[in-house]
Amino acid sequence: MIVMPRFFVAEQPENGVLTLRGDNAHHAGRVLRLHPGESVTLCDGKGTDFDCTIETVEKDAVVCRVQDSHPAETEPRQQLTLFMALPKSDKMDFIVQKAVELGVREIVPYLSKNCVSRPDKTEKKVERWQKIALEAAKQCGRGYLPVVHAVVSFEQAAEQAAQSQTALFFYENERQTGLHDALSDGVGETVSLLIGPEGGFAPEEAAFAVQSGLKSVSLGTRILRCETAPIAALAAVLYAGGNM
Repeated sequence: MIVMPRFFVAEQPENGVLTLRGDNAHHAGRVLRLHPGESVTLCDGKGTDFDCTIETVEKDAVVCRVQDSHPAETEPRQQLTLFMALPKSDKMDFIVQKAVELGVREIVPYLSKNCVSRPDKTEKKVERWQKIALEAAKQCGRGYLPVVHAVVSFEQAAEQAAQSQTALFFYENERQTGLHDALSDGVGETVSLLIGPEGGFAPEEAAFAVQSGLKSVSLGTRILRCETAPIAALAAVLYAGGNM
């Protein structure tokens, strides 16, 4: 299988043409050194792929002729949202990258009581994470451009997560319900996974999550690092949802 260069574009085709500009044009023309006649895939970031042939390559614009369009074939059957407590250091960079590779559609960072990292300003961090999400989506051939949202409180995260058809709260002190049991009846079309911080959840947070409608589940008998837990949880949910 030949993997064609892939770019996300904000616009729809006009007269059968899509044009790469800015960083996309630079990457296509200067970095990849693509030439007229070569094939590329452009994606609108909303689930549609456009198979294109390059017509012209200029310094600031690469004009592409659309040959075909079709739904992206790389997306999970479920719409996945990861609610992730802010970790220390640059661990969130890793989490965002791997979550996007695994198929997450949205990432919602949040602050809980036991978060080690408690930055006063997070706008620049969110901007950085969105760039990481974009690069990861390009690399793994995503059909949707995942969104990294602004940082919210734990209470806001729990209430938002509870709106999904399958809403899972991964609690390190859960002893009765494993993830396998929680998914035994199937996986909904929308899935939320709420993962905690290095310091674990406070008891009152666990109670609030369950009261909000999330299902408290365990990832096993071992305590996983905060950057390991979302990867394990996503892989398990993807498998249960028929995506592997």
